Amino acid sequence: MTEENTEMLAELKRIRRLLTPAPEPKGRKGLMGEFLDFVGKYKILGLAVAFVIGMYLGEVVKGLVQGLLMPLIQQILDPMVQGDLVGSFDPYKPGLFIMALITFIIVCIVVFIVMKMAKKWKIE
Repeated sequence: MTEENTEMLAELKRIRRLLTPAPEPKGRKGLMGEFLDFVGKYKILGLAVAFVIGMYLGEVVKGLVQGLLMPLIQQILDPMVQGDLVGSFDPYKPGLFIMALITFIIVCIVVFIVMKMAKKWKIE
């Protein structure tokens, strides 16, 4: 076999490899399998995690503002607005912030466990 024939044969093999259709991806069977494929394909689990974490992070910020910052601002501004030094401000409520923070940490742990399980089940 000449060198030209060898090159031509190699080129024909490359063309055949390119023209050969790829095997169909092995999808899961049944309703549950299709659902898991849907969740994985459209990244729904990631979207849900972002939504839940964002919601609880908003509660932490709300607890910080309502429980700690607003009473401080009200205490500073109250004498200027009403003229008396005995303020009628709401007391500090660090419990709002602490409970929101504890709830946020618990939710993060649960989301972490759910994501570990999803990874084990190959849902990403």
